[in-house]
Amino acid sequence: MDWAPGYRELAPPARFRDELHCVWVSVTAAHEGTLTPVLPDACTDLIWQSDVGAYLAGPDTGPNPAQLPPRTVVVGVRFRPGAGGAALGLPLSELLDRRVDTAELPAVPAGRLPGWLAPAQALRRLTEIAAELVTERPPDRLVLEAARRLDGPGERADLLAEQLGISERQLRRRCQAAVGYGPRMMSRVLRFRRFLSRIDAAGASVDLAGLAAETGYADQAHMTRESARLTGLPPGALARERAAGRE
Repeated sequence: MDWAPGYRELAPPARFRDELHCVWVSVTAAHEGTLTPVLPDACTDLIWQSDVGAYLAGPDTGPNPAQLPPRTVVVGVRFRPGAGGAALGLPLSELLDRRVDTAELPAVPAGRLPGWLAPAQALRRLTEIAAELVTERPPDRLVLEAARRLDGPGERADLLAEQLGISERQLRRRCQAAVGYGPRMMSRVLRFRRFLSRIDAAGASVDLAGLAAETGYADQAHMTRESARLTGLPPGALARERAAGRE
């Protein structure tokens, strides 16, 4: 594992890739802290922070900045959209935009993630705990399939319930429990996540009009409105900020 300053993601254990999106590490430099703009991604993260311990980052509906002091190591396991609610044993709609100490979560084993752990040990324990959670309480496979379908351009949330063979009300209820919000919001967030991945690949010089069409927005104005709602920034400013953060 590379413990140099910066953020990096690793693939989860192969047998849990349907339930876990990634394992990740974030390290702040010795001489400066960071203000990290955490943005909506339809996921839920089980997180350990050095000298603090473990907490859960619930699903976000807008920017949720994280202030980290110098010499801080943060490691996390990210549940895929639809896997977090069952694994944690509670409706994720109760955790929208919240950060919750794991002591408040009965499903997470108590005492296994103290802040004094070595980062490598914390990462190993987090991964083990996440694997145990999704094994003991498997996700709602219908919601996982809903998330998979909505993660593609052109998919319509208003047609999804009929395609999956259930009522709109039942789909909304199951999504709220497993993801934190209904299929329409999940579609918006997943589309925005596609947009983020494209601007990260393109850098500050991204073609915004072309990107809007590629990622499923009606037009560039639609993309601009969604970016402002979900991040507080228009797409151009967001692209420049993220490009600067990678330098």
